[in-house]
Amino acid sequence: MWHRIWREWDWTVVICTLLLISVGVVIIGSATHVNRDGLDINDLVSKQLMFFVINTVVIVMMQWFDYRRLRSWGRPLYFITILLLVAVMLIGTSALGAQRWIQIGPITIQPSEFTKLLMIISMAQMMENRVNKLNTFRSLVPIVLYVGIPTLLVFKQPDLGTSLVYLDILCGMLFVAGIRMRLVQIIVGVAVVLAPLGWFVLQEYQKQRILVFLNPNIDPFGAGYHIIQSKIAIGSGMILGKGLFEGTQSQLNFLPENHTDFIFSVIGEELGFVGCVIVLLLLFLLIYRSIMIARSANDTFGTLLATGIGSMLVFEVLVNVGMTTGIMPVTGIPLPFISYGVSALTTNMISVGLLLNIAMHRKKLMF
Repeated sequence: MWHRIWREWDWTVVICTLLLISVGVVIIGSATHVNRDGLDINDLVSKQLMFFVINTVVIVMMQWFDYRRLRSWGRPLYFITILLLVAVMLIGTSALGAQRWIQIGPITIQPSEFTKLLMIISMAQMMENRVNKLNTFRSLVPIVLYVGIPTLLVFKQPDLGTSLVYLDILCGMLFVAGIRMRLVQIIVGVAVVLAPLGWFVLQEYQKQRILVFLNPNIDPFGAGYHIIQSKIAIGSGMILGKGLFEGTQSQLNFLPENHTDFIFSVIGEELGFVGCVIVLLLLFLLIYRSIMIARSANDTFGTLLATGIGSMLVFEVLVNVGMTTGIMPVTGIPLPFISYGVSALTTNMISVGLLLNIAMHRKKLMF
């Protein structure tokens, strides 16, 4: 097996993942002032490194497991997803106006992060037998209901960002499953017409975020503060940045959530335009490889799995970077592999493990 791993793993995926996590750990350390000798286990950098090691072991162990066996786990994983999301509503802890977390000893987990991958597996299993059969609205109803229930549960937390991730994964899988383009045109048209009605189901803070996105200066010391400080941080980094641990916006705590949602702003300030480009190239190279793995997968189930993972990464990268640069509203979506977060890191690394497993069973190696 070790010889097969060495010969058939997609090493581009492995190297990109390792480089991104390495950058993330360094930037988390800079953003949280963890630049002293000796790290306590409670420090954010220590936790991120600890779970990186644990998840690396899990990824290697996953290679002894054929991903195709997950096909029979689709429905159980779907019910586990529903139970996790209901559990958050019943026993979850609240922070920043949302109830999204469950406390387990010293570790705080966010079930909605794990459910992204669980939903990818469940949706792949459900849609496998529907490929090239999505020609009518009637054929879409079971899929919409299947995805709609967990999406509404996440939206209720409230977590608009993750619910949109679910929908993005669904769109990616529907495209690969061969949905009729005429249906897509009708759905997009109806969505555009009905979009203004969505305003009335948003929470007040979500409405405020949209207004601030359109004009951050309407509340520069409140809801608009994040965007303004983020753009100042990225702009002040210029070409080469101010250097690690030298960013004024992050080091002096002007930039909120600088180790999670706004970590890309720290990269822009301390590593500059060059650092941002390198990080984005690594992320999009990883996404490109996921697309290639999907194309060369041995079966439809593997293609849908890799497509779902790739769709998830694309959406999270675009939304997080767009948010920090002020071209999208503020959401709670982290930057994959770089933002601090045990739940997000675990989900992303296990997703990589699945990609590598699919790559080991594909028809041919492709670059």
